[in-house]
Amino acid sequence: MNQTYTHSSLDQNQCYQALLSRDKGYDGKFFTAVMTTGIFCRPVCPARTPRRENCFFMPSAAAALAAGFRPCLRCRPEVSPNLPAWQGTASTVSKALRLINEGALNDSSVEDLAERVGLGGRHLRRLFEKHLGASPKEIAATRRLLFAKQLITETSLPLTEVALAAGYQSLRRFNDAFLKCYKRPPRDIRRASKPDSVREEGLQLILKYTPPYNWSWVRNYFKGRALKNIERISDNGYERSFEFNGRGGYFIIEHLPDQSAFKTKIVYPDITALGTIVSRIRQMLDLDCNIQSINDCLGKDERLSGPVNNTPGIRIPGCWDPFELAIRAILGQQVSVEGGTTLTSRLARKLGRPLAGGPAGLPLLFPRAEDIAGADLSDIGIPGSRQEALRNFAAMIVENPDFLHRPSPLDDLIQGLCALKGIGPWTANYIAMRGLREPDAFPVTDLGLIKALGLQQNSKAHPEMLRIAENWRPFRAYATMYLWSSLSQD
Repeated sequence: MNQTYTHSSLDQNQCYQALLSRDKGYDGKFFTAVMTTGIFCRPVCPARTPRRENCFFMPSAAAALAAGFRPCLRCRPEVSPNLPAWQGTASTVSKALRLINEGALNDSSVEDLAERVGLGGRHLRRLFEKHLGASPKEIAATRRLLFAKQLITETSLPLTEVALAAGYQSLRRFNDAFLKCYKRPPRDIRRASKPDSVREEGLQLILKYTPPYNWSWVRNYFKGRALKNIERISDNGYERSFEFNGRGGYFIIEHLPDQSAFKTKIVYPDITALGTIVSRIRQMLDLDCNIQSINDCLGKDERLSGPVNNTPGIRIPGCWDPFELAIRAILGQQVSVEGGTTLTSRLARKLGRPLAGGPAGLPLLFPRAEDIAGADLSDIGIPGSRQEALRNFAAMIVENPDFLHRPSPLDDLIQGLCALKGIGPWTANYIAMRGLREPDAFPVTDLGLIKALGLQQNSKAHPEMLRIAENWRPFRAYATMYLWSSLSQD
């Protein structure tokens, strides 16, 4: 094993104290590598706590694997939330990780990934080593390995399909990776795990998070904006249709609060897209949010201490696709939430394509950009200027499909969105916050925020809000959600 274990970003003694307490708040922030066993574990592992001198703490599973340690079969690092302690301070790394989770390095180079996030390959490698203790390639390899391990343990997929779903280019590479890491072939792990052998339609996985998670608030947020024929909300679940790579599918999630997890059923015809679909669902539910660090930051401000203490698990409800979210935001301008949802549902009913084989209540897929770009929108109840804005935005996406998927600094992103006719600062920040997962986006012109902060609605309100919000960086989007939640409690 590699003898360089410690990492400068981690306080080794503090990590050991967290390990002793089995504090769930640290799950995903570090991993414990045990010298005497050669195994690495999550902080919540139920195994007997090793002696301090035998423990080394790593910032990522990839760093532990690179050092020669094997994943624990008892606490299963593959289901750990992804909560690095630096989250929110290194946005470029966060964006690169998001792309890796969607398979960006399965068949592309680090240089290609670096170009997508606006950096050189050497600089990106330095950032990954600094924050994660591993290279982008090592992070991608670990993601493939641990996702495959989860599929072996939780599903009855044939091992060939597991390999494809996890992003391996061949069954031989898949087997070699498992032998190297676990010292046993995948079939032995499958025998030991004994997953349910009944093959039902779709595939079920458990997606873990670190509590607290205010599902009631997130569910109600989705419920107030649910599109008829595309989304359905229940007390304990959410389901929707979706389109990916030109093919339709659907997923159903059920909250399991006792397990700090969501049970997820995914029905989609292409197994190779599974990793990307799971990543998108995690983003939509904001499962990898480092809520403890966010609450610590925001709770210091007396304006936010009440909402943070009263509803500590609020997340940013995301979306399946940023294009859909942008269309929703444009249609929702200058109308109520209910009005915007009604207009978007009309658009979906008019232009949405049918979902073949979908469940009752989810017969449609959200319209594609090319469907909206050339459509007559005069019958959905919006003024001509709004119709033009929708068509122009959709036409731009048809011409430049990567526009909403190209990582860029927040200020540049907002400026680029505002340059489009029909999109102002509020809409741009709303798209950035919910559609593009920007934790520091801040819709400063929002009337609800002005009310929640007790400010007068005049020319001084916006500069004063920006001044106040400086203390909330880099989590102004989460502060926005907490302030909106305080309004619903009035």
